[in-house]
Amino acid sequence: MTYIERSIKGHLLHLAAHFPVVVLTGARQVGKSTLMKNAFGNSENVEYVTLDHPILRNLARTDPELFLQQYPAPVIIDEIQYAPELLPYIKMKIDADRKNGQYFLTGSQMFHLMKNVSESLAGRAGIASLHGMDQSEIDGREERLFLPTNPFDGQSSATVKTIFDRIYRGSMPQMVVDGELSPDVFFGSYVQTYIERDIRELVEIKKEEAFLKFISCAAARTGQELNLNSIANDASIDGKTAERWLSILVTSGLVYLLRPYSGNTIKRLIKRPKLYFMDTGLACHLSLWNNPRTLEQSAMAGAMFETYVISELIKQYCNHGLDVRSRFSYYRDNNGREVDLLITDNGVTYPVEIKKNADPGSDALKNFKVLSSLDVTLGLGAVICLSSCAYSLDGRNKVVPVGLI
Repeated sequence: MTYIERSIKGHLLHLAAHFPVVVLTGARQVGKSTLMKNAFGNSENVEYVTLDHPILRNLARTDPELFLQQYPAPVIIDEIQYAPELLPYIKMKIDADRKNGQYFLTGSQMFHLMKNVSESLAGRAGIASLHGMDQSEIDGREERLFLPTNPFDGQSSATVKTIFDRIYRGSMPQMVVDGELSPDVFFGSYVQTYIERDIRELVEIKKEEAFLKFISCAAARTGQELNLNSIANDASIDGKTAERWLSILVTSGLVYLLRPYSGNTIKRLIKRPKLYFMDTGLACHLSLWNNPRTLEQSAMAGAMFETYVISELIKQYCNHGLDVRSRFSYYRDNNGREVDLLITDNGVTYPVEIKKNADPGSDALKNFKVLSSLDVTLGLGAVICLSSCAYSLDGRNKVVPVGLI
């Protein structure tokens, strides 16, 4: 199968040069194992071992010291969340011989994994998050961190058809490289594996059908403000269960909650986050869209397009080792005035609108003016849309083709 170079590799190499342990987290099937092997496994003295193997997993749990003797550093240990007993022994090993780039760990269950890492390897581990493939990786071009101040030269060949084809198939590596693989087949298996393995490890769920209905109800609301009571009602579960299950989707890397802007100068701001699925193909599968052309013409097209753009930008920032939680927010007040995304960088806040059309016009900027009342330094703005080329809307705002981000 074709290997596609991942943009985050440079960040992983940087972490390995400065930390004894590199931890790579992410949802299932985003390519963590393949990336670790490509980044560090080509050296003859780096061994690879996976705790998916039941015998090795049992050894790591019951006799972690013997396990680390059999698999000495430098070593890649896949699915480390299955044997957290290893982490204190890894700490003792690196404290005895403080060399960087010794242990390369991957894990899918981010909440439990990060809790154990923070307790055992504080100050000793460089941590990175991997998501599905972004546009630049798929297109084979150099990734640039998106900011409205960046130049966006050239023409974009992306059309509404090609973008919605990509939205429909999603960004999981296997779906990207195997064009013959049906989304229904892949994501049907993906969801079942996710529920049977990750969910049962994280929380006791008596009825799998109830969780599947919950995650499907959440997917149908991607790109919208989070209304947990509405999701709970549609899924026929109570609010506390919905809250607990949503936290699992977030910590598993399947869902991102974009926080609203909060400031002291404006009192009437919406306080609910917006919910985005990190893989649009999974969101399409769960919300029962089985044709990209039908989705493109549907009432959900705008929300799916917005989900696609937001997830692309999150991937970019994660690939550069940047925490989007402190950089990304959205604005909406009780008068319905909304700005889809605010990116804060070096003390400057950049407004971004996302529009599913090719010619948004100056009307797309109408809500930018409300931002002048915020206690922030405003930078240039951008409208990300289906235009074929970048151009200036006015002196401070530009149109950016989605195919160039």
